[in-house]
Amino acid sequence: MEAKKWMEQAEETILHTYNRYQIVLERGQGMYLYDTEGKKYLDFAAGIGVQALGYGNQEYNHALKMQIDKLLHTSNLYYNQPTIEAAEKLCRVSGLDRVFFTNSGTEAIEGAIKAAKKYAYDKDQTTDHEIIAMEHSFHGRSLGALAVTGNAHYREPFEPLPGIVKFAEYNHLESVESLVNDKTCAILMETIQGEGGIYPAQKEFLAGVKKICKEHDILLILDEIQCGMGRTGTMFAWQEYGIKPDIMACAKALGCGIPVGAFLMTKQVADASLKPGDHGTTYGGNPFAGAAVSKVLDIFEEQKILEHVQDISGYLRKRLEELKTEYPCITERRGRGLMQGLELASSVPAGEISAKALQQGLILITAGNNVLRFLPPLVLEKEHVDEMAEILRNVLGEYQP
Repeated sequence: MEAKKWMEQAEETILHTYNRYQIVLERGQGMYLYDTEGKKYLDFAAGIGVQALGYGNQEYNHALKMQIDKLLHTSNLYYNQPTIEAAEKLCRVSGLDRVFFTNSGTEAIEGAIKAAKKYAYDKDQTTDHEIIAMEHSFHGRSLGALAVTGNAHYREPFEPLPGIVKFAEYNHLESVESLVNDKTCAILMETIQGEGGIYPAQKEFLAGVKKICKEHDILLILDEIQCGMGRTGTMFAWQEYGIKPDIMACAKALGCGIPVGAFLMTKQVADASLKPGDHGTTYGGNPFAGAAVSKVLDIFEEQKILEHVQDISGYLRKRLEELKTEYPCITERRGRGLMQGLELASSVPAGEISAKALQQGLILITAGNNVLRFLPPLVLEKEHVDEMAEILRNVLGEYQP
């Protein structure tokens, strides 16, 4: 079936909640994706930060094939070995003590919020606790996750949303301090804002928020769904800052394509929050997802993925800075590691640049008001950076004054 017919069939059967690019992707290998017409695309989006190992990693694929032949699902009424192994490895690399596996990042945020509210409830037996989240944040699309997402455009059609949530200005400590009261149970933020435009937390800000949390027995929840799992050169972005959360949410590259997320917490929070019956999931932590997480963490260690990100990210920054110097329509570069953004002048729509790059064989996505977002697989090499820069140069050339 030709691509046009596939897309027409999709529009007749799949709920239209995405404005999709007009290609039908069929397979992938390494850093590249191929559509049903055989066209090749250099991938600098990684499925929105999911495909950390690229495509076709044989060691990863083999582990999943082996698990398929053993066991896919049992429910959480029973133990299973792959998920126990995955939990031990994830706790070890994160420095946190307890993990709950979910099916997505949104569910990880939901669980993190529930844990924080239960922690506060067990202290004072009241239910009117408040959460401080950040403007321009994004945490997911379920009602609970929307409630803490700092973008009114996403929230308004679904209000009233659950809970009492107040929004502070990201990287503005006084804004956070002004919202704290004796009902505040948690402060929730992305260590690096992704959808909001690729804004890293300033170290003084994150340290200041942690200090507030310690002084008031408030839980610090860090959303590492997009910026975690090696993307910045440490396993989790907060580790570069040296500021440990009480609860952390992660997903995306945790399974490198298999739907899986997790929220983790310290032993102190675990002992004083969720108890049997307080939270659950039918599919979360199934043997198949556990095998995926376990193998991903093995590959990260064996192939020294973190060290590679540290090595290659400087070259990516260098080439992006060169583009910024060459093209006045690029107003700023920001980000950490392999999570980078180029902000464009308002006269140059990022969505239009992304679409034109796709026509030339480069997959890019956007973020914030007018930002090109770079989230390549972590197996990126210099030749891929050069290829990306050349394609982007061809596209941006059309916008020179």
